[in-house]
Amino acid sequence: MLSTYLDSEDTMNTLEQMIDFGHERVCFHNDPETGLRAIIAIHSTKLGNGLGGTRRWHYATEADALYDVLRLSEGMTYKSACANLPMGGAKSVILLPTPGHPQSEAEARAMGRFVDTFQGAYIAAEDVGVDIQFIDWMAQETSHVKGGETLCTGGDPSPFTAQGVINGMKACLAHSGHAVDFSGVHAAIQGVGKVGYHIAKILTELGATITAADINKENLNRVVEEFDAQPVDPDDILTTKCDLLVPCALGGVIDTNMARKLKCEIICGGANNILGDPNEDAVVLKSAGILYAPDFVVNAGGIIHLAGLHLNMTTEELNRKSDEIETTTAHILQKGEEMESTYAAAIALAKQRIAEGSKEQVHAG
Repeated sequence: MLSTYLDSEDTMNTLEQMIDFGHERVCFHNDPETGLRAIIAIHSTKLGNGLGGTRRWHYATEADALYDVLRLSEGMTYKSACANLPMGGAKSVILLPTPGHPQSEAEARAMGRFVDTFQGAYIAAEDVGVDIQFIDWMAQETSHVKGGETLCTGGDPSPFTAQGVINGMKACLAHSGHAVDFSGVHAAIQGVGKVGYHIAKILTELGATITAADINKENLNRVVEEFDAQPVDPDDILTTKCDLLVPCALGGVIDTNMARKLKCEIICGGANNILGDPNEDAVVLKSAGILYAPDFVVNAGGIIHLAGLHLNMTTEELNRKSDEIETTTAHILQKGEEMESTYAAAIALAKQRIAEGSKEQVHAG
């Protein structure tokens, strides 16, 4: 196994970004035999070992991949903290040579060996471009992975993520003065893959009407046929007039410019890092009268499921943790009224819990 060599300028940029985000460790990896190129980023282990998904994606540049894994791993720290889990934050990305590059057992096992070098400080899981089979292949090389079906436990976490988002939506409806009832609610879902599909299914069963968009025609046709969803062009979904805007694709879809074009009352989605610059964009949303439920709070259902298995929680404990997403979201939305944004309120809660958890670990030691 070889590390990727960077020139002095790249090294300085990487170190500067690590410092800005507050990361503990970032490791680049290259496996010549399989062609695997990957990055693992551990943001924080103050509350426990870092748990976060492995994303397979084609990035235009290595810098784009680095920025993505730094933001994603930071989000995992805050996600676990807001969910009151004794877990840290980490994430990994696999840099694909071409879009849609097929996965292979050799690639997955090479990634498993890379994960294993962290000796449990990083626990991998499923993310975009990775399925249960890939996780089980990784599990042949490391025990520090969750979300498989044969060699490790967890399975597909997307139904649990979706239920958590629904719980967050309930808090949003209540905070906005609506009855916690989805009958007649119009939801526009961007991305109806794994998480988006399950959100569409639950919302339809609860009486909501669905507008949907996805670059994958099979995904879109599925929700149109099963849930009578109204299809729209992916370029138009974010500006669709609706009650609930539900981003469930990749991150960075709403920036300051897009925020001013939205025609929704509430944003509550399953994607990570929905806002391009959350510090600024969340303020713009608040000024526009749009209620934003921070994504790392409402989409924590999947990590609760996998972390709970890692921590040997009972089914009852896991369900209670998922239900708490509603009360935590309600608390953050209320605090967001007093602060510059709901994002600021969520970060404040996460940092408070990290500080309290770190003190408890010190006292316990």
